[in-house]
Amino acid sequence: MATLNTDPNLADADAFYAALVKMTDGMDDATAQKTMAKLTLLLANHIGDAAVLNEAMAMAHGDAQSKAA
Repeated sequence: MATLNTDPNLADADAFYAALVKMTDGMDDATAQKTMAKLTLLLANHIGDAAVLNEAMAMAHGDAQSKAA
């Protein structure tokens, strides 16, 4: 069973982040959320491993919960 790789794995993480932000430039919040959801589903399909995706969701949820407190 695969596990979520949380080690740095992007050749240029800053460039990816900039492209991610630019992708939603000029969009209203609803359109930006739909676009990010579509990207999430495309990448989830590419990963294709439910255990890895569940691990990522749990980690993201935990991070979001701790930052909200």
